[in-house]
Amino acid sequence: MTSTQGYLPLIAVVAYELRPGRVSRWGKGGFGVPAPYVDALRRAGARTAIIPPGEPSGAADLLEPFDGLLLIGGGDVDPARYNAEPDLEHNYGAEPARDDQEIALVRAAEELAIPTLCICRGMQVMNVAFGGTLTQHLPGVPGLLPHGVPADGTSTLHPVELAAGTRVRAAAGHPSLACSSHHHQGVEQVGDGLIAAGRSPDGLVEAVERASDPDSGSWMIGVQWHPEDTALADPAQQALFNSLCVLARLRGAGNP
Repeated sequence: MTSTQGYLPLIAVVAYELRPGRVSRWGKGGFGVPAPYVDALRRAGARTAIIPPGEPSGAADLLEPFDGLLLIGGGDVDPARYNAEPDLEHNYGAEPARDDQEIALVRAAEELAIPTLCICRGMQVMNVAFGGTLTQHLPGVPGLLPHGVPADGTSTLHPVELAAGTRVRAAAGHPSLACSSHHHQGVEQVGDGLIAAGRSPDGLVEAVERASDPDSGSWMIGVQWHPEDTALADPAQQALFNSLCVLARLRGAGNP
């Protein structure tokens, strides 16, 4: 049994594909994770390991060395994953291997009670993994606030109200957050076993979490905004990463 004192939990971070030419002089492409995610985890006292999509082992085997899981932003989830016809005008950045791997990892993390934080695309993957659906282009929905369009390089800062009694509210330590937002898709139907844990003023679901037994040890939350953008200056946003790492530390230190 390992003491929690001094234990640095190991968090798996799933990368996205860097297509050929995305990085100067990387003619054959590669895989990457934006630094702010890693920086926020390191501030929280975690070690990180980047996992590229397409790993050959099963999701449970892949998670075996890890104490926690982080799914980050990126391109659109393939609409076929939630039985929808694609919006060919607005869909972008589909990565079938990443969809496969992340959906499997989310389901395995639930089974193994591995603490999991899902950000932006990650929250959408989480929702789809449990049977939910997505709105494919929010700017086309009347009455919604601007939520940013990554393909256009636009972003915004808007409030999110967190529901009382939810894990995400407990993690952030505040009922209302100022959130950096750049996503053109969002939750339409909430997945099975998930609850809507936060909303923007226009009613859009901005946070979801597993509605599991609190005594089960499971902790899985998804946020539609980008806490890593402002975590360095906003303790409430950094607290989401801190909470992930505290729970990962407890899980890891409790294993032989």
